[in-house]
Amino acid sequence: MTGESDELGARLKVYEGQPAAVSGMGKDPVNLPMIRHWCEAMGDTNPAYEGPEAIAPPTMLQAWTMGGLSGHVGRTGAYDELLTLLDEAGCTSIVATDCEQEYLKPLRPGDRVAFDTVIESVSERKTTKLGTGYFVTTRTDVRVGDDLVGTHRFRVLKYAPSRKRPAKKARRPRPVVNRDNAGFWEGVAEGRLLVQRCADCGTLRHPWLPGCNACGSLDWDTVESSGEGTVYSYVVMHHPPFPAFDPPYAVGLIELAEGVRMVSNVVGVPYDKVRIGLPVRVEFRRHEDEDGALTLPVFRVVDVLDGEA
Repeated sequence: MTGESDELGARLKVYEGQPAAVSGMGKDPVNLPMIRHWCEAMGDTNPAYEGPEAIAPPTMLQAWTMGGLSGHVGRTGAYDELLTLLDEAGCTSIVATDCEQEYLKPLRPGDRVAFDTVIESVSERKTTKLGTGYFVTTRTDVRVGDDLVGTHRFRVLKYAPSRKRPAKKARRPRPVVNRDNAGFWEGVAEGRLLVQRCADCGTLRHPWLPGCNACGSLDWDTVESSGEGTVYSYVVMHHPPFPAFDPPYAVGLIELAEGVRMVSNVVGVPYDKVRIGLPVRVEFRRHEDEDGALTLPVFRVVDVLDGEA
């Protein structure tokens, strides 16, 4: 992975345009139970996803093509060969970087999806904070019968982990503050958890948006949350490590007493004791570094499990 020439990059470029899956078939037809599970997990109550005329949420496009642990019939060896070349060159780590989806037609319960996947592009060698490697993009065209219903592009970085150690504690990344959410962060700095409220229909919303997702009104005010809530869902972060953080740690989707949900750290119990349904209360933590002071809301468990603090 060192030196000026990039012989590996030239070998990888050969795989551009090669198929990664041909005539793959979704393991299950589009179905209402999966749609229901998805909507419950996302908190999406759109009526278009219910009843006899239901359609599938467009963002489920990839879900209908996933092969699970046993994989798919139709998978070719080209993608595995490309990844093996990268492994042999020391690019043994992988992280998903982004995906792009295009929706052309709605999917409905009973539809059987077929798909073809191609290795669309392999980048030149790139050096990132994680390490040096290559971005690999695949494109999956999803069809029902002869109709193209959507396209899914998925990009990963396959890299050799950097062995450099930071000389000093890394600075904590700052939230992106813009004109739409500045009021929220101003409230946090004052130790207040503010929730946007539509001035027309009264619907509460988070994250902060310029308009109401219920009625479309652009007028709004705020209410101050009590800070009480429960863990609606959570993940435990192990990888990738980031110098400003100390994994493993729990990140929760918190349902506030007012009914909206927000993402933040869950503290007060060990990461492996976090559970769905735990009662929590907001706590404002102040961080100091070279960039100045930063206050962030986290959620502390208010009832300790099994006597552990």
